[in-house]
Amino acid sequence: QVQLVESGGGLVQPGGSLRLSCAASGSIFSSYALGWFRQAPGKPRELVASIISGVRLNYADSVKGRFAISIDNAKNTVYLQMSSLKPEDTAVYYCNVKPTPNVNYWGQGTQVTVSS
Repeated sequence: QVQLVESGGGLVQPGGSLRLSCAASGSIFSSYALGWFRQAPGKPRELVASIISGVRLNYADSVKGRFAISIDNAKNTVYLQMSSLKPEDTAVYYCNVKPTPNVNYWGQGTQVTVSS
């Protein structure tokens, strides 16, 4: 069992930046996939960014060039650096860890609100 705790969300003005953190209770070094998802009100949860097998990066088209996912294996922490934020980035952001393709762990979510 892996417990995930997100932090770093908040209110930011359009064009601003935030860094989300996801601290895992155990080692995530050998996980099949690590990622960030988001869910806006009335919309389905969507993939924002992921790292597959520690090497392959994937980003949603809407965040390419603005968001970056990274891992600190020593701290068992996954980060999402978000820049040039837009109002449409407003959502609850969830951390996801898949130790294997068929096992999913989710964090509790952190709210990101982009508004002037």
